[in-house]
Amino acid sequence: MSEPLGPGRRERHERWMRRALSVATDVGPGTGQDAEVPVGAVLLGPDGEELATGRNERMLTTDPTAHAEIVAVRRGAAALGTWRLDGCTLVVTLEPCPMCAGAIVLARLAAVVFGAWEPKSGAVGSLWDLVRDRRQTHRPEVYGGVLGQECGEVLRTFFAARRAGRDSGD
Repeated sequence: MSEPLGPGRRERHERWMRRALSVATDVGPGTGQDAEVPVGAVLLGPDGEELATGRNERMLTTDPTAHAEIVAVRRGAAALGTWRLDGCTLVVTLEPCPMCAGAIVLARLAAVVFGAWEPKSGAVGSLWDLVRDRRQTHRPEVYGGVLGQECGEVLRTFFAARRAGRDSGD
């Protein structure tokens, strides 16, 4: 489902994914983000430099569209002063959902790199493949499963702690 990684590309994608993992797990005390599902995204410019980051902020902002990918894309577009993110790459710890996949296409991103596959709602190869649908006017490159085990472990740990808290009466 993903395109093969060439020499140097794998290392670059893993380095970027480690940065996205740090965004996902960097929760400061009193921020209110400890209740958010820990998904992190990094938007890179055409030169490979970091333009913006995003973390899930749905609860924090009471905005159902505040997924990590959307937050990063919005911040990146603001930084560049344009909605067309030609040549940019989005790196995210979890396979994007349909809403985020649509934003990736509409923003004209060159590539999306993601970590853990999302078989329940993934729209970049698992359940759907919206970004590579031939009917789309723009189709970014896709690299899935990059540090997938580590990205998935962050989510498994989060949800296990959440279930344990419910079971203990918290």
